[in-house]
Amino acid sequence: MEIVVAKEPPKGFDLSITVPSKYPEELLIGDLNQIINPVTGSHPDKKRVQIWLENARESNTEQLKKLNFSPYRDLLQMRCQLPTPLEGLETRPFHRGIDETSFLEVNSRAFHWHPEQGTLNIEKLTDIFEEDWFEEEGFRLYEIDGKLAGFCWTKIHSESTGNIGEIFAIAVDPKFHGKGLGKPLTVSGLQHIASKGITTGMLYVESDNLPAIHVYNQIGFRIHTINRAFHNQPSK
Repeated sequence: MEIVVAKEPPKGFDLSITVPSKYPEELLIGDLNQIINPVTGSHPDKKRVQIWLENARESNTEQLKKLNFSPYRDLLQMRCQLPTPLEGLETRPFHRGIDETSFLEVNSRAFHWHPEQGTLNIEKLTDIFEEDWFEEEGFRLYEIDGKLAGFCWTKIHSESTGNIGEIFAIAVDPKFHGKGLGKPLTVSGLQHIASKGITTGMLYVESDNLPAIHVYNQIGFRIHTINRAFHNQPSK
């Protein structure tokens, strides 16, 4: 169980840290200081730092306030039981060397507001392709008249983390909004996950994305844990 430092902090931050669930509270402040102080140096008020707490507890919030960090973003982990009886869409798998450009264009339009997913480019995408978990079959695309209308990218977690399949990323191209594609596209991803013998579906969603949460509740998702992000407020 180790604190993870992002190789490339999201836009606007000089340092981004992730603290895993159930990290010992008695070690948290000291260990964070050891990571933060070398970066902020003698000018801590000039550096922007982000700290993610997985499965955040209220006691952690109080601890971080002592370091002058305040919460600003909640990411909900939601889970559902599989298989689902709902009807999905007819999707096809992603093909490397063919679909990168159209996917990145749709992803950029759909996630222009998102600090992580919205910065995805061909270099970062290629790095993901090299991850052990990546498989083209689990990267589902939905097309209308030959044009990519949306995608549902799934990820099967290792046995050590349980029998879980994740909706890693899902989006409908804004050009196709209003057609009611979000719910059946999500179901299509869950159906693929269930076809692998997985009995629990999981995804992450911003706590203020109320339309998406409403759709996920309709499908059968419920909140499992909350990951909370904190940031400092450096002087300008």
